[in-house]
Amino acid sequence: MNNLMYCMLFFMELLVAAEMRYRPVIIVHGLFDGPKQFIQMANFINQSHPGTMVTTVGLYDDLASLKPLWEQVKGFGKVIEPIMQMAPDGIHLICFSQGGLVCRGVLATFPKHNIHSLILLSSPLVGQYGDTSYLENVFPHCMKSKVYHLCYNPWGQKISICNYWNDPHQRARYLTSSNYLALLNGERKHSNLSKWRESFLRIKKLVLIGGPDDGVITPWQSRYQSGFFGFYDSNETVVEMKQQEWYQNDTFGLKTMDSSGAVVQCAFSGVKHAFWHTNFTVYKNCIEQWLT
Repeated sequence: MNNLMYCMLFFMELLVAAEMRYRPVIIVHGLFDGPKQFIQMANFINQSHPGTMVTTVGLYDDLASLKPLWEQVKGFGKVIEPIMQMAPDGIHLICFSQGGLVCRGVLATFPKHNIHSLILLSSPLVGQYGDTSYLENVFPHCMKSKVYHLCYNPWGQKISICNYWNDPHQRARYLTSSNYLALLNGERKHSNLSKWRESFLRIKKLVLIGGPDDGVITPWQSRYQSGFFGFYDSNETVVEMKQQEWYQNDTFGLKTMDSSGAVVQCAFSGVKHAFWHTNFTVYKNCIEQWLT
């Protein structure tokens, strides 16, 4: 290719970038993470969608991510709200791991949000129950069957992971004690449920990403894991999304959204939990097309 042709193509790319206005993207990190872990993801976005305003929120980083989730919702909400207000065509949210639950809480408390694509990257959407390295970091020497003793009380609910610890053998205690996930999923009735449902249904596209080799989000079974709204019953048999009671009752709007074709599932094998946001193949196949 001669220099003139190269310059013409480069100039055309600049024109396309200038004319194509992509919606802003906000990235919310997960447990023990921070903005530095998402530099590569921001690079992916700007390479495929030049000029995109990408904000990786630097709040509740690292150990501070153990703060209770309602506190984090307030903090992240203060950053996300003004960006939404400046974007009349809407924004996209990419939320990783625990950050997926934070984002759901933010949406619940913003009834007039303008989220276009909500992309939940390996998030424990129906909770967490499993012996993983993350659990060992928070509760060393504590088996999964004993964690409920620590989580299902007012003091435990001041730790983020306890806000979504879902022990299938302690269902009654979970429903009574959980002051976050049980409310978001409508498993415990409350006065804001209908408003939160309306807010959830304002999302234009819900993208769920996960895989069987994640190593952290349980259950492990590909499209039946918590990242795809699947979870264990009391016998630790995995129950997939459409068989969940809150889905069949359309408690928080997931069935309605799914029936309209707004829910996308993207399962990938061979990806460990800490590498979802740096895997270009995952970005290319599961994320890029939803960021227009």
